[in-house]
Amino acid sequence: MGERISITTPEGPFSAYVARPKAEKAPAVVVIQEIFGVNQVMRDITDGLAGQGYLAICPDLFWRIEPGIDITDKTEAEWKRAFELFNTFDVDQGVEDIQATITAARADPQCNGKVGAVGFCLGGLLAFLTATRTDADAAASYYGVGLENRVAEVEKLAQPLLLHIAEEDQFVPKEAQAIILKALKDHPQIEIHTYPGRNHAFARPGGEHYDEADAKLAGGRTLRFFQRTIG
Repeated sequence: MGERISITTPEGPFSAYVARPKAEKAPAVVVIQEIFGVNQVMRDITDGLAGQGYLAICPDLFWRIEPGIDITDKTEAEWKRAFELFNTFDVDQGVEDIQATITAARADPQCNGKVGAVGFCLGGLLAFLTATRTDADAAASYYGVGLENRVAEVEKLAQPLLLHIAEEDQFVPKEAQAIILKALKDHPQIEIHTYPGRNHAFARPGGEHYDEADAKLAGGRTLRFFQRTIG
């Protein structure tokens, strides 16, 4: 269903997976990867958004480390590699690459000019920073890791932001959740949903902590959020 495009930056080009809707003109959504690269899970999410009427684009944000990372959460070796990538990754450069992706999306003839973003895990943190640092029209964040260290950036937030927080997240402990909620819960542009009993990556199909009911609940909330904010 998808295709690959090349996005240009001052440091060189990187690839992105694109899935196109049937409509001649549509809003775009940038899909921000987990720590496993642009893998089948991310491509399926991108395809799903296209099926819901969005021009969906998933950029290869690990390209500066190694282009084309495509691993799973199924083996110990892949988890080790994923955490190596996570620890090597430059978040600030990643946000710049997301801005380049947003710019490319707006320049696409099929895009109507509106661009949102949705991110998972590492991408959940990047989605928050996309909301505070880029010209995206809206952003949705699933279980962002390290978000508690970035909440001060909320003062730069001007566009709508949706947060999904897993209450039993092994990578976002209760203390971190408390910091996030205290800093963000009363902001007029932010909508927050917490999921009791859910662990990290509860919306990753096939994952150890996947929960079909809450994944559908969160997905419906995300879709309505985008329908309201970018169309």
